[in-house]
Amino acid sequence: MSTVLQPSNANATLTESDFIQFLHELVAIRSHSKQESEVAEFLVKSMNSMGYDDAGVDEAGNAVGTRQRLDVQGRIRQHIVLLGHMDTVRGEIPVRIENGKLYGRGSVDAKGPLATFVAATALASIPAGTRLTVVGAVEEESSTSRGARFAATQYSPDFCIIGEPSGWEGVTIGYKGIVQIAYILERPMGHASGLQSAVPEKAIEFWNRISNYSTEFNHDRSRYFDQLIPAIRDFNFSSDGLYDRVRLHASVRLPIGFDIRAFEQMVRGLDGDAEISTYGYEVAYRSDRNNRLTNAFNIAIRQQGQQPKFKVKTGTCDMNVVGPVWNCPIVAYGPGDSSLDHTPDEHIELLEYRQAIDILKTVIESF
Repeated sequence: MSTVLQPSNANATLTESDFIQFLHELVAIRSHSKQESEVAEFLVKSMNSMGYDDAGVDEAGNAVGTRQRLDVQGRIRQHIVLLGHMDTVRGEIPVRIENGKLYGRGSVDAKGPLATFVAATALASIPAGTRLTVVGAVEEESSTSRGARFAATQYSPDFCIIGEPSGWEGVTIGYKGIVQIAYILERPMGHASGLQSAVPEKAIEFWNRISNYSTEFNHDRSRYFDQLIPAIRDFNFSSDGLYDRVRLHASVRLPIGFDIRAFEQMVRGLDGDAEISTYGYEVAYRSDRNNRLTNAFNIAIRQQGQQPKFKVKTGTCDMNVVGPVWNCPIVAYGPGDSSLDHTPDEHIELLEYRQAIDILKTVIESF
């Protein structure tokens, strides 16, 4: 097994096996969204043991660690925030290493990228006048994004890197927005032979209108990133013998510049009998392709003999939360295949994990 990690600071005693063990332990701690306290304590302890200047848990429950180096005048001239998340969706996957792959819930989304942040920051020689803040955020996998929303009020960085799987040679510069839709209809039972539509049929009619609206919107937009992408998340029907009740939960992925207010008004007017609500709105966000941060990744990846892959994604992440607030150069980066997110086969290639640490370390030192 070849080693790509090259410690160049006071933590030269940290080894490749240390960081593999760190990732293994991090993934093994169950941390479903809104249940992150145990993993936060582990991250704080780990960062302190790796030589961070300071690490602790903030008011939101985020695990936060910092390393910095003052310039000759005793100042910090640039601040880089590395914002990952430590919560996962539900679903238990036995944590194990097989054939160079580490399996486990969150190994890709997004403890692998977060472990990369922690390791690269520990290994890097911090440039003079630079502060690095690593944040393991809570509740990214829920619509609250509590950790990122709190972080957005606490920092004003010059550069930001979001911890999401992009592949070690990939860099993500944009994410679609999203809005959630809840449709609830309850009415007295009627005979199946009656003229009144049953409540499940009404819900289906509502969904078809959303789908048709999206199809019309997309007809002259060839790129997936520019389209509306609707999806049913849950559909439930119940009856107590007197009243029938249906609940439909849907989401719509949104493009850049979408008029969300007009869309929400349209959606709420589609069925006057139902209770319709929209929530969990996140604006689509795309960063500049050409700046110091993207150029640093471009150079670091090319130095490893690969052509960088700059991409946009149809999902959402904490970039949607902090990007519009901080308005600084921002990308998402981390090892892992995002098609494995939330799947029963979620796993990360350990070679890719090591490569990503090396790339990120190079990026940090280039500043």
